[in-house]
Amino acid sequence: MTALGAQALEIPAAAAPVAPPKPAAPPVAQPFGLRIVIGLVGVLLAVLLAGVNEMVTKLAMADIRGAMHIGSDEGTWLVALYSATSVSAMAFAPWCAVTFTLRRFTLCAIGAFAVLGVLCPLAPNLACLMVLRTLQGAASGALPPMLMSVALRFLPPNIKLYGLAGYALTATFGPSIGLPLAGLWTEYAPWQAIFWQIIPPALVAMACVAYGLPQDPLRLERLKQFDYRGLMLGLPAICSLVIGISLGDRMDWFESTLICWLLGGGAVLMVLFMINEWSHPLPFFKLQMLSNRNLTHSLITLGGVLVVLSGVIIIPYSFLAHIQGYRPAQTAPVLLVVALPQLLALPLVAALCNIRRVDCRWVLAVGLALLCAACMVGSLMTSQWIRDNFYLMQCLQIFGQPMAVIPLLMLATNGMTPPEGPLASSWFNTVKGLASVVASGLIEWLTTTRQHFHSTMLVDSLGNSPLADLNDPTLAGRLHAQAQVLTSADLYLYMGMVAAVLIVLIPFVPTRIYPPRAVA
Repeated sequence: MTALGAQALEIPAAAAPVAPPKPAAPPVAQPFGLRIVIGLVGVLLAVLLAGVNEMVTKLAMADIRGAMHIGSDEGTWLVALYSATSVSAMAFAPWCAVTFTLRRFTLCAIGAFAVLGVLCPLAPNLACLMVLRTLQGAASGALPPMLMSVALRFLPPNIKLYGLAGYALTATFGPSIGLPLAGLWTEYAPWQAIFWQIIPPALVAMACVAYGLPQDPLRLERLKQFDYRGLMLGLPAICSLVIGISLGDRMDWFESTLICWLLGGGAVLMVLFMINEWSHPLPFFKLQMLSNRNLTHSLITLGGVLVVLSGVIIIPYSFLAHIQGYRPAQTAPVLLVVALPQLLALPLVAALCNIRRVDCRWVLAVGLALLCAACMVGSLMTSQWIRDNFYLMQCLQIFGQPMAVIPLLMLATNGMTPPEGPLASSWFNTVKGLASVVASGLIEWLTTTRQHFHSTMLVDSLGNSPLADLNDPTLAGRLHAQAQVLTSADLYLYMGMVAAVLIVLIPFVPTRIYPPRAVA
């Protein structure tokens, strides 16, 4: 009787894991239509706001530091802390969204993001501002995974690529629109607008999400299998790596004890985190998914593409600011030439990839080739270049950027089941966040290294020239400017080499796939 009683008690416990299919019911009760589209647009708007907020505050940091009376080092820490919690949230948010429901979690993240944006410029001191920015980074990072989850779950197969094209906006349109907005707020509005610009769109996004996304039942039973060890290992691992990379160039990398501890300790914790995730029954990251060649290739290539995209934004901005003395508002047209056409180019590329006879691998190759060509043109720059000289490169990027991103999304998500969607979102968004941080750190390191090299070579060449006028008071400034020009040209060359290497991988790694349902 005891054994039978025990078995009887075990039946409800065994039946509990069968509950997960229930969240799949809302899409059946509410089929795809205008309401789902409104919800998707709300999430897309929130994700774009998150990206724009990070880019604008980073580009306008000089104005923020002046208004809040803080130094350059403090400003660097503000950027690093925001990035650290943002990338960390990308890793853990999909698990939370499944547990607390996609709609509730997204609304809470947008609400927290907006409220913290209101409070940041009102902070009474630096410590309070750092806490607020750290929390806002976490709320911001929780949003991008929600967009991919919504697109994979609710969109019908034949238009799923268009939803993923919306996600691609966060990698192409969002970063490019940040500089024009930074120029707008720093030139024509109070400095508080740098933080408060997100408030009205965030309210619109919350209304769209509340109306459009179905409400799933809570799945709090997942808390019984919560990966506490993974959180305690993964959170400090990601934060340490991001902070170490963000501050590395400023602190001379491994010459700094703090950077050594951050990068070394972060790497050890990351290894332990991955070991834990391999065997956990309900992990944040499912390492077994990497056996999918297309997913692994997409993650690697995504990292490289984001390095290139970061470079083609940072290099012209830095060149025009330091060599020609442009303010952000004056540099804005260069990036708007790429940003605004994305609203048309992305759906066109999605339509192209949605045709059965089109191999998305070669669409990817063409996109990378266009990015490579743009960088090769940039490597020919001289000190006489002004804003107009960059337009040819930007035109090559109009289709190069979406053609390099959308095929990766298609390769990574094709054939995935709904339960795998949040796990794929964790992988894709965490790699996206880390790649952006690595890109910034890499470009800073290359800039410092190449500037030192060119400065040394120019000084040596000048010292050996019998015609040099060493008493010219403008000589030092001209030498420094020329070293910056040569450095910018080198950076373009390196970005082009990254794109070329990614092209070489295409024939060997990813396998041919077809759209879920081809457009007639």
